Amino acid sequence: MKFNELYFHTVAIAVSIGFLAGFSGIAQASDVMGVTQDHYKTVIKQKPYTVEVCKEVAVSGDKTKDTLAGAVIGGIIGNNVTKNVDNGGAVGALLGGIIANQNSNATGGTRTQCQTETRYEEESQSVYSHSTIRFWDNGKEYNLRFTK
Repeated sequence: MKFNELYFHTVAIAVSIGFLAGFSGIAQASDVMGVTQDHYKTVIKQKPYTVEVCKEVAVSGDKTKDTLAGAVIGGIIGNNVTKNVDNGGAVGALLGGIIANQNSNATGGTRTQCQTETRYEEESQSVYSHSTIRFWDNGKEYNLRFTK
């Protein structure tokens, strides 16, 4: 036990005796016995760090490019065949888009998708919480909690 701790414990007992003297009359040192104890608690310290996590994800075949190209070509053909009569370009675009979508060879598959995640490295530490002093005066037990 360090000198400072011994001094602190001696002072704590002396203060406790003086405190009790007000309740039980003058206490004699031989009537009082005491024990001090330090209490500790465990805390978890988290240290953040980042990592890049990559996964293979399923993707569907995108037929949009083929459908738009078919609609443009169908619109041009529809305008030329009908000579701009009865919305031939619009009908041609609609039919061209449908046919191109159905005949598209775009297929699904997988691709790599990456994202940054924050993770935590944990460290367990025991730290001082509080102290208690337990003492008896004329057969009666007293407990005091305090922080150094």
